Amino acid sequence: MKKLYLIITLLLLSHLLISQTLGSEYKLKKIIEVDGRQGIAADENYYYVSCSKILYKYDKNGNLMLKNDNPFVSLEKEANHIGDIDVWNDEIYAGIEIFEFGVSKNIQIAIYDAATLNYKYSIAWQAESGQTEVCGLAVDRSRNMVWMADWTKGRYLYRYNLETKQYEGKIHLRPDPQYVQGIYCINNKILISADDGYADFDETDNIYICDVSDISNTATYVSLFKEMKEFIRSGEIEGLSIDLVTNDLLILTNRGTRIDRGMPTGFYDGYDKEIHELYIFQKIK
Repeated sequence: MKKLYLIITLLLLSHLLISQTLGSEYKLKKIIEVDGRQGIAADENYYYVSCSKILYKYDKNGNLMLKNDNPFVSLEKEANHIGDIDVWNDEIYAGIEIFEFGVSKNIQIAIYDAATLNYKYSIAWQAESGQTEVCGLAVDRSRNMVWMADWTKGRYLYRYNLETKQYEGKIHLRPDPQYVQGIYCINNKILISADDGYADFDETDNIYICDVSDISNTATYVSLFKEMKEFIRSGEIEGLSIDLVTNDLLILTNRGTRIDRGMPTGFYDGYDKEIHELYIFQKIK
C-alpha cells in the first residue's frame, strides 16, 4: 500500500513539474502581508516563508498554519540566518549560515520536513566551490540538483548533486547581478531577484534570468526579466518562486527598514516597523 501511495505521489509531482511554465508577462493579482523577511516557496497547497531565524507555513489565503521558531536547534554548526528557500517532494530546502554585516561562515543546505517544519538533515558546504555566502537556493527538479547563490559575490551560481550530496560545479553569470537575494529554477532557466535598486532614491529592484540548460558551460548570459515597478515602496526584494499549481510568480519584499551591508539599521520616515509582503503575480502571457 505504501509503495502504491509513493508511486501515485511521484506521478502527481511529475505532472505538476511538466505543467509548470514560465511566462513572459505577469499582472499583479494580490499582496499578502506575512511575518517572514527572507524567502518564499510554494507547493500544491501551501506557501512557506523564511525569516532570518524562523520558518512559517501559510495556506494560500494567507492564514498562518504553523511555524518553527527554533530551526537551528539540531544543526551541527552554529547558524543565525536563513535565506531564500525552496520546497520539493515534501521537503523544504534552506540556505543557512552565520551572517553579520556582509560576512558569512558555516554555510550549509538544511532540509526540513514540509509537513512539520522540523529539521531533517544538512548538506555541507564544500570549500573548493569558492562560495563565500548563501543568500538563497533553488531545487533543479528535473536534474536532482540544488543551485546556491551568493549575496556578497554574485558572480557565480553553485550546484550540488542531491543524490551524492556533493558539490559539482559553478556557472559564471555575465553580467553578474548586484546583491542577489533569491533564485528559482524552472524549465532549465534560473530567475534571480536582485536588491539592486537604491531605496533612498526610490529605485526599483529587478528580476533577471539566465539559461542553465547545458551545465557543461562555464558561463551564461543574464538578461532582465522583470522590473519591480509594482512595489508599494522601494525597499529590499528577497526570495521568489513559481506556484506549482497556478504558475503565479511569487515575490517576497520588505519595506520601511534601512539596510546596511545586509543588516536592518533603523527605519525610513513614516515607518516604525518593517513590513514583509508577498506579491502574487498572475501569468497573462
